[in-house]
This record gives sequence, structure tokens and C-alpha cells, in this order.
Amino acid sequence: MDPTLKNKTITKLKEDLAGFSPRLRIVAKYIVDHSSDFGLDSIRETARKAGVSTYTLVRMAEKLGFEGYDELREPFRHALVSAAAVVDQPDWVGNLRESGEFGQVQADAGMNTVAIVQRSLERQTPEQMERVAGMLLEANNVYLSAVRASYALAYYLHYVGRMALPSLQLIPRHMNSAIDELNYAGEGDVMIAITFSPYSRETIEACKFARDKGVKLIMISDSDIISKDFRAEETLIASTVSTHHFGCYTGAMAVIENLLALLVKQGGDAAMRRIKSYEDLRKDNNAYWIAQKKH
Repeated sequence: MDPTLKNKTITKLKEDLAGFSPRLRIVAKYIVDHSSDFGLDSIRETARKAGVSTYTLVRMAEKLGFEGYDELREPFRHALVSAAAVVDQPDWVGNLRESGEFGQVQADAGMNTVAIVQRSLERQTPEQMERVAGMLLEANNVYLSAVRASYALAYYLHYVGRMALPSLQLIPRHMNSAIDELNYAGEGDVMIAITFSPYSRETIEACKFARDKGVKLIMISDSDIISKDFRAEETLIASTVSTHHFGCYTGAMAVIENLLALLVKQGGDAAMRRIKSYEDLRKDNNAYWIAQKKH
């Protein structure tokens, strides 16, 4: 079997996404985002997880030129590696599990956190991270947008990142919409958008608006298949699998920390001078609490 067939299939799914019917787009996104599960599960289980019929899965196989569903799935089975990161369980996790029901919940959440940080970091190649840092440092303006839970990530990225990247702007500001802030954006500018499934309508519309104006787009998300209406130049993918109802963002935060480290490094002496100026400003204005010495 051609060892590259899985990657070729994923590439074709991404390239042909816009031409698929709505149901086939759901299948394409599921296969790209969950390739390990796709290789492991039966056709009925895949249909259940993707929310489509088994007939739709068969149609996808035929659409891609395979004789049947099993032929489509085979290269994914052949290349199958566990989607779960291999993490040794430390002693403190075992101790938590032995402490009762609440300890077991804490242990499961803790191991999940460690696992998704590892999965998220191992997906970022040095080549891609260098491209992303270069795009940001060379841009005339860098717009950063997110809403709801993702806004916390964007706020932190802006708070630290602007010291190394003075062109970084967090949008929207002053109760405007992100599109308002992008009114004068154009070629030579870059937008960073942070969004995770279920994807924010406001963020997706801002991405499409920015791309239409010639702005380059960097996504921080859980997938590089988000909308058929636009494609990002770069997507930094982070796992958000959690043990509770909402996504776990520690993987995304780890990716952002890596990006910040690269920006500071690439920013050189100028970045270090800006960081020092911010620190001096905060000290001069008593921004930090200092405990009074007892006499």
C-alpha cells in the first residue's frame, strides 16, 4: 500500500471541500479532524459520530474514486496511531484516583490536560511556526480577534505579544464589531483569529471579510477545515478534548506560549527594549503590590 495515500486523501478532501454537498462536507471535516477514529471505527460508528448516514459515507468513498467505503478507510487503518498521547501516569495521579470519587474526576481531568498539551505541541512544526512568526513580524498591522471563551486566549496573546509585536491590535474595541475594526485593513496586514468548535459566527464572518480585503489569515483552532468560504494561510491546530462539557483550552494556551517565545526571540534587542520599558512603566506607577516590611 502507498504509505502516502492517507495524506493524499486528506489533501484532496481539503481541496475539494467547497464543491461537496453539505452532507459530504460534514464527512470530509470529520475524516480530516478525526483520522485516527476514522481508521479504527466501523462504518456505523463513524456515521453516528459524524452525524450522517452510512449511505453518505459510501457516497464519499465513491466521490473520491474508491471502489467502496472499506477501500477509503484502509489507508487510515494502515497508518493508524492512537489519537491519545502516550503519557506516563505520575504517582500523584494514582494517589488522586485512590482518594475517592472527586479525586478520580480530578485525576481524569489532569491526565487529559497533560495529554492535550502534548498532542497540541507535537503538531506544530518548526517550519510552520517560523512562517507564522515571519508573517506577523513583517506585517504592517496585525489584527487579533476572538469572542466568548476564546477571547481570554486572545487577550493574553495581545497583552504579552504587543511587547514584541507593537503592530498587534486586539479587535473589536470599544463595543464595535471586528468587521468595523477591519474597515481600513488591506494587503500587507495579517489577522489572527482564535475560534474552536462550535465556531463563532462573528469570528468566521470577520475572517471572510478580512480575506476579501486581501488580509492574510492565521487561525488558531481545532481544525483547518472550518468554512468553505475562505482558507487561512496558516492554521495552528490545538486539541480541545475535555472530560467535561466545554472545551479544554490548555493545549491552545501551550501553542500560544510557543508563538510568544518565537516572537520575542525574533524581535531581538528591539523586543527586549520594549519589554523593559513596560516593566519600568509598571514599577514607576506602582502596578505591583509589595508587602510592607514589619519593623
